[in-house]
Amino acid sequence: MKGCTWVFVATLLCQQFCLFRVTAAKRERKVKKEPNQYTEPFNATLSNSEELHGHPKILESPDPRITDPRRTWISFVHRPDDGNTSKRRCKGKDKKLRGLVGPPGPPGPQGPPGAPGAEVTREVLLQEFKEILKEAIERRASLAISAHPSQLPPLLLSLEEVSPHRRIEEAFHCKLKGQVIVDKKTLVELQNFQSVRRDYRLNLCNSTTAIPLAKGAFLRGTGLNLATGRFTAPVSGIYQFSANVHIDHSELKSKVQLRARDNVRVLICIESLCHRYTSLEVIAGLESNSKIFTIYVHGLLQLQAGQYTSIFVDNSAGAPITIQNGSDFMGMLMGA
Repeated sequence: MKGCTWVFVATLLCQQFCLFRVTAAKRERKVKKEPNQYTEPFNATLSNSEELHGHPKILESPDPRITDPRRTWISFVHRPDDGNTSKRRCKGKDKKLRGLVGPPGPPGPQGPPGAPGAEVTREVLLQEFKEILKEAIERRASLAISAHPSQLPPLLLSLEEVSPHRRIEEAFHCKLKGQVIVDKKTLVELQNFQSVRRDYRLNLCNSTTAIPLAKGAFLRGTGLNLATGRFTAPVSGIYQFSANVHIDHSELKSKVQLRARDNVRVLICIESLCHRYTSLEVIAGLESNSKIFTIYVHGLLQLQAGQYTSIFVDNSAGAPITIQNGSDFMGMLMGA
């Protein structure tokens, strides 16, 4: 057991000795590579006046090959000033100050004039304003959609399409040309209307005489057939129709005693199918004391492209009645 302990101690001492030799060798090589750190010893025979400008004399190292770094730095700081350093320092300053010496030079020549700018007219400014306004509207609409999403997007119209007054593409106002007799228990479709075009030329159907109408009647579009009294929808949409039917029932009052069930119906029907499709209908009794009375029908109908509407009069009384000329039929396209 004692033999193992001595072997362990001997091994440890050998390792420490080897590390010490390696460290000493590295230090010696390092000293050889840095000869600038060596300080030349001063002459001990110099007097105090001959020392470096009154600075204390630096002690000489006993071994010139091994120098204290602190003493080397102190020797470098207190080295004699021969004027070269100041010259080098001022040399850099001269370079910096060299560009500021002297008055500034004269200004350079003026460059050539540029191309003339575009002429700004009132139309150009208006067009730019429209574009700016259009971008603002689209941006606001996009923000509204993102904030409140909906299945129906907002209607965005270009400024060129927006006018102060919307033009109505399909509209008419025509009057019945002559009297129409409706026999008892009979349903009659009113036909043979007349109107005035936009150029104020009279448009009569199946007529050889020209009866001028008061200004204000119109026929816009191609949907109305004055001869048949039928308006055909050129496009699908919502249409508004109105009719004023003037009825003369003087003959009925003189011949037959009126009953409570005697009445007259005025209808605006789709495709002449008043019971199959939705129709505009007004029912009026015949108990009026006046000779002529008026039935007014008004409302909205949805038509598909190609469908037509017309006026029907249903006389459920026991004697004929007369539809007066001048009874009018009006209609217009409200929207898709």
